[in-house]
Amino acid sequence: MHMATESTGKAMLKITLMKSIHGQLKSIASSVRGLGLRRRHHTVTVADTPENRGMIYAATHLLKVEEAK
Repeated sequence: MHMATESTGKAMLKITLMKSIHGQLKSIASSVRGLGLRRRHHTVTVADTPENRGMIYAATHLLKVEEAK
């Protein structure tokens, strides 16, 4: 599956779950799951929206965030 930024015109973010959600608050775990991350070192590409930024902010200590190319 190819998610192109040029066709949608929106910026994309590449997010990787670096640490486990085990032992985290349910709200933080829900934010990670809401981003589509399933396990450690799993990477997803999501649109750079305020909703996704909020979920990233909630779990920033567990994630690695990069600008997708």
